[in-house]
Amino acid sequence: MAAEPRFHSATSADRATDSPADGASKHPVDETLPPVKLFTSGLQHVAAMYAGVVAPPMIVGPAVGLGAQDTAFLMGASLFTAGIATLLQTIGFWKIGARLPFVNGVSFAGVTPMVAIGRDRGEDGIAVIFGAIIVAGIVGFLLTPYFCKLVRFFPPVVTGTVITLIGLSLLPVAFRWAQGGNPAAAEYGSMRNIGMAALTLAVVLALRKLLRGFLQQIAILLGLAVGTLVALPLGMSSFDAIREADVIGFPTPFHFGGPQFEIAAIVSLCVVMLVCMTESTADMLALGRIVDRPADERTIEGGLRADTLGSALSPLFNGFMCSAFAQNVGLVAMTKVRSRFVVAAAGGILVLLGLFPVAASVIALVPLPVLGGAGIALFGTVASSGIQTLASAALEKGENALIVAAAVGIGLIPIAAPDFYHAFPEDLLVVLDSGISTGCIVAIVLNLAFNHLGRKDGNDGGTEPGEDRECFPPLAETAADRTPRASGSGAAAEAV
Repeated sequence: MAAEPRFHSATSADRATDSPADGASKHPVDETLPPVKLFTSGLQHVAAMYAGVVAPPMIVGPAVGLGAQDTAFLMGASLFTAGIATLLQTIGFWKIGARLPFVNGVSFAGVTPMVAIGRDRGEDGIAVIFGAIIVAGIVGFLLTPYFCKLVRFFPPVVTGTVITLIGLSLLPVAFRWAQGGNPAAAEYGSMRNIGMAALTLAVVLALRKLLRGFLQQIAILLGLAVGTLVALPLGMSSFDAIREADVIGFPTPFHFGGPQFEIAAIVSLCVVMLVCMTESTADMLALGRIVDRPADERTIEGGLRADTLGSALSPLFNGFMCSAFAQNVGLVAMTKVRSRFVVAAAGGILVLLGLFPVAASVIALVPLPVLGGAGIALFGTVASSGIQTLASAALEKGENALIVAAAVGIGLIPIAAPDFYHAFPEDLLVVLDSGISTGCIVAIVLNLAFNHLGRKDGNDGGTEPGEDRECFPPLAETAADRTPRASGSGAAAEAV
């Protein structure tokens, strides 16, 4: 079992022990596991993210006027492209990929504008959406070298706030799953659905308490399996999806025709891309702390390149915009399995699910209430990681506590009061409806206002003067910024 993650910025001593070139053992991020553990741990990641990947095409397809068969095709394509994007992140090549256990999938941030762009336009609407995603991905890729420099504006007072908001923003998703997922359904919120979610959560907690070693690490997967087995005789899940699914279904390139380019659609999804890049930056910082390999500018630049390149390539195979999946960050924190090759295995499984719909339908056996029960544990773990980060943010000093209070308060508005911004222009809602993005912006601005402007010591709220700040450097470059760090790909990455 991997060692407990330490929540602190890397020191030069840490980096020395992380480097295989110095004769030390591999960093846990770069370790490979035996095949069985690799597959089951990867499958657990797929189970945690499956519903999140297929939900956007399930919404967008019918909204633009596609039938059930075409919508199912979009779902398979989304799994396939999520797998490609995840492989780009974990394995990477050249300067592309964070080389962390970082899962990518279809972004929810683009659902509302994509529905607005393609509503009732059928295949033409999908073609316009795909054209806008291609341009937005290319623009994001070109902006990455500049955007990644925002890492210096993410000291612990900011990252702790954002990580906490990521967890809190995801919890309502788990609650909806626990109720059944579809508010229009007669069973939505029934005692049976919520009871099944509670049973799954109880099983996960019991397994985490009673099991040891590898079985403890896959407690989420085991909990999902137990919950599904209980749900089958109760009629909450069936094998109909398996019987109806095709055995093979390659996502034919440009299945709906060539991409179309409309200025309004392109501008809208370019804004969405910036939102996705902001959220991915926050997720990489969170993951870097969890796996004890703090994400520096180079790591974030590689991760954002994988995000944006994956998004630009996705429409070729009829997929949507790709970005980080925060629930899988929570899974890494809970299981403490930090190997990026586990997540690469998950990416490979996603590609196979996209190529073999009958295999994807097996994962679909898991009822949403079961997934909701496990999700409470997963998403709550993300929030607790943020709280741990805030513990190092020197909240007793200056106005750091006020920064956290304002950022968390504003970030929770879309969750606590979903109609709060109903009178605002629709274009602004792309940002305002994302509590993670608004909270992140507020935290950055307030940290600059209180901890940088007019101050001479450059103390940025969380790291004391004299500490190593490679992960969270001040505005002025320090010697630590220029010190080489062993990256996720070892010496090969150092060469680039």
